[in-house]
Amino acid sequence: MPYYMTLGQIPRKRHIQFRRPDGALYSEELFGTEGFVGPSSTMYHIHPPTQVTGWKKLYDTAPEYVEREIMRMRHIKTQPMKPKGDPVEGRTIILGNADVEMAMCNPAEQMAYHFKNGQGDECLFIHYGSGTVFTMFGTLAFGPKDYIIIPKGTIYQIVFDELADADRPEGVSKADMPFGKFVAFETANHSHIGPPPRYVSKKHGQFLEDAPYCERDLRVPQLPLTFDKAGEYEVRIKARDCVHSYIYSYHPLDVIGWDGCYYPYCFNIDEFSPIVGKLHLPPPIHQTFEGHNFVICSFCPRVLDFHPEAIPIPYNHSNIDSDEVLYYVEGNYKARRGITSGSVSLHPQGIPHGPHPGTVEASLGKTYTDELAVMCDTFRPLFPTKAALEIDDPAYPESWRDDHHAPGEKRDKPNGDGPVNTWT
Repeated sequence: MPYYMTLGQIPRKRHIQFRRPDGALYSEELFGTEGFVGPSSTMYHIHPPTQVTGWKKLYDTAPEYVEREIMRMRHIKTQPMKPKGDPVEGRTIILGNADVEMAMCNPAEQMAYHFKNGQGDECLFIHYGSGTVFTMFGTLAFGPKDYIIIPKGTIYQIVFDELADADRPEGVSKADMPFGKFVAFETANHSHIGPPPRYVSKKHGQFLEDAPYCERDLRVPQLPLTFDKAGEYEVRIKARDCVHSYIYSYHPLDVIGWDGCYYPYCFNIDEFSPIVGKLHLPPPIHQTFEGHNFVICSFCPRVLDFHPEAIPIPYNHSNIDSDEVLYYVEGNYKARRGITSGSVSLHPQGIPHGPHPGTVEASLGKTYTDELAVMCDTFRPLFPTKAALEIDDPAYPESWRDDHHAPGEKRDKPNGDGPVNTWT
C-alpha cells in the first residue's frame, strides 16, 4: 500500500503489553510480507489468532488450461454466464498463466463463511452490484465500477446487496443476476498488486503530481472493525492450489486495532484521470495496477487526440512481449465492431492487432470517447480454460479480413453476407 494508516485501538509502541478490559493481553500479530522486509501491518486480536481446529481439504483450485498450442485472437462472450456459487466458489477462471488468473463471477448466493487467500493477491472489478466487504482490517463498502484490492492473507467475507431491477443489464432477469457481476484477477506467482512504481516517490512512497490517481482517491477500511463473538466460525483458506476448511471458536474478525501499510482498499475507476495528448498515446498511460509479469489498465472516458489530422483510435501494434486482454464495461469502443458490454477480447503476443477495418475512417474528427474497459497485459502467454471455450466466438479472427477503403465506397462483408458501408 502507498501510505500508512491506523484504525481502532493500538498501544503506544509495538511489542509492549496491551491489555484487554479483563486484564488479559491482546494478541499482537505482525501481518507482513517478503520475509519481514516488505509492507506490513501490526494487528491486535482479542483472541490468539493461532486457535484453529478442524482442518480439512474441500476442493482443488488449480485451473486446467486447454488449447495451449493454439494462438489466435479470441472474443469470449461472458454475457450469458449463469449465476452460480457464492462470491468465492462462483468464480470461473477463463484465462490465466503462471503469473495471473482471470475469472468471472455472477454469484447465486451469499458467503456462509469467511475466506483467506493464502496463495495470492486479488483485484476484483465490480461491474454490477454493491455491498460490503467485511475484513480483519475493517469494512469496505463497494459499488459499481469499484476495484477492490485484497492483499494475500486477508480474512474477509463479501456480502452483496440484492440487485435492484433497474441496476441489471437490459433484458437480464433477477434469476440470471441476483446480486451482481465482477471480474477477478489473482496473482499466481506470489507477487503483490499495487500502483506502478513510476507513480510514486522513490523516497517517500507518495503519489507524484503527474500520477492519474492519488491517496485521496483510495477508500480504506472503516469501522465497524471488531466482532467479539464466541461460536463456531468457518474460515476457508486457499493455499497449495486447494481450499481448506478451518474452524475458529470465535469470530475471525476479532481485531481491536491495527496500523501499517498493508491492507485492502477500494478505488473507483471513475476516479482515474486519463492522460491525453495531441497524438495518440500508447496503453501504458492507462496503467492502474501491476503485479510481477502483468499490469492492469483502465480505459476511461476522455478527450481524444487534438492534432487536426490525428487518428484518435489505436494504431496497429505488435506488442511482441505481451498478451492483451480487455474486459468491456460500457460505452462505444470505437476501435472494435461486434463488441458489447461484458465481452472479453484476447490478442496474443506475436500477432499484430489494431482497429477493425472501417473504424479508423469512422473515428476521424471525433473529439471524445465514452468507452470504459479494464485491460490486463501479461508478459507470458495466456491460456483459455474449458469454460472460456464454451463462450468463445470462433469467427472473431475473421473480423479483420478486410482492407482500407475510400470513404463512401461500397464493399462486401468479409464473410460474403452482402454490401455494407461503414465509412459514410
